[in-house]
Amino acid sequence: MDKLFIGWDFNGHIGSSASGYGEVHGCFSCGVRNGGGTSLLDFARAFELVIVNSIFPKEEENLITFRSMVAKTQIDYLLLRRCDKGLCEDCKVISSENLVTQHRLLVMDIGILIKRKKRFVRGQPRIRWGSLTKDTGMELEGKLAMMGAWKSGGDASGKWTATAIV
Repeated sequence: MDKLFIGWDFNGHIGSSASGYGEVHGCFSCGVRNGGGTSLLDFARAFELVIVNSIFPKEEENLITFRSMVAKTQIDYLLLRRCDKGLCEDCKVISSENLVTQHRLLVMDIGILIKRKKRFVRGQPRIRWGSLTKDTGMELEGKLAMMGAWKSGGDASGKWTATAIV
């Protein structure tokens, strides 16, 4: 049930072509693959990951994760287990002039459903205290008294102390 997310400046270019890496590369990337990109793709394949940046179609300007005076490239990537690929709803670059570095913010939208805990297990009897009447309460008190449970009436603190000693 654990989820694995990896995000990093890998300094490699995976290129726009998935050739040979279709299970980890979604064909929506930019540039030409280099040695660092090939290493990243091999890593993703070996550990059954997928490069999330390459899954969603975007304009080239919205794929760029690093921008300097000299270059505009995609070198920052988000990786996710291949079996959890369906959780990812979108991956996008947020451009902002407020960032100190030349890297642009890369975000992934995921949807995770949290299952609620069951309140009771089927097959086990449930106690419905709301339907307890005075008569059934007296009957219950009698049964508890015969079993050796504490009796009604008296000081509650004394009852807890007496029960704890027994």
